[in-house]
Formats: sequence, C-alpha cells, structure tokens
Amino acid sequence: MYEPIRTQSVHTMAAQNCSMRGLHRSREEELDIRLAGHLTALLTVTDELRALAPSGALDEAAERLADRITRMRGHGPLRAAPSAGEATPARVTALHQRAHTLAGQALVVATTAGDAPGEALAAERLRVHATALGISGEE
Repeated sequence: MYEPIRTQSVHTMAAQNCSMRGLHRSREEELDIRLAGHLTALLTVTDELRALAPSGALDEAAERLADRITRMRGHGPLRAAPSAGEATPARVTALHQRAHTLAGQALVVATTAGDAPGEALAAERLRVHATALGISGEE
C-alpha cells in the first residue's frame, strides 16, 4: 500500500554534514563571538557619537574598542561610515542610550566568559555613557 522510504531523512543528512565539517563550537568560542559582536556594535555607536560630537575621549574609546576586537578576532573590525545627520540633543542622547545598552550586554557576556580585559572595557564604557545620560550609580 505504501512505498518504503529509500533515502535518508533530511535531518540525518544535515547532522552528518555538520559533524563532518566541525560546525559545533565550544561554549567559550560562542561567548567570544558574542562579545566581539557586542563590542563591534558599541564601536559603531561610538563612531556615530564621534561624528556628531568629536572628542578626544571618544577617539580613545574607539581605538581601545577596535584594539580589543582585533585581539579577539585576529583582524580589525569592519567599520561603517557614520551616517549623515544633524547633531540634535535628542539624537546624541539616543546614541548614548544605545551605547549604554550595548556596553551592559558586553559586560554580561565578558563576565560570563571570564574575559577580564573585555569586562573592564565594557564596565568603563557603561559608566561613561551612564554619566552622559545623567544616570547615577549612587543613590
């Protein structure tokens, strides 16, 4: 009545292909990839802030972020050109909020991964953006 299945299932073939190519990563590798991604996103927002409100502190922060990403990945990060636009206070505040969120995410991943240099850098950026937003850690 029914014809038997003569081929392997798609899922079986996919599992064999993955194991042959070694696509499984360790937890540490996954955390490193996530941390590098968060730091790269933070670098992008930092570059946007640098374009809107140039400062030596932001230049130094961008350099340190790029250096940390390079050490993690083995090559320099891809950097987007800052978008054109007006430096309104609302836009600068929104960028600081985004940077604060990204620094917090990077801090969580760096702490989980046990990456002390990444943790220190993320914590520093978190404090700087919190200060720019008027967020105080002491109450």
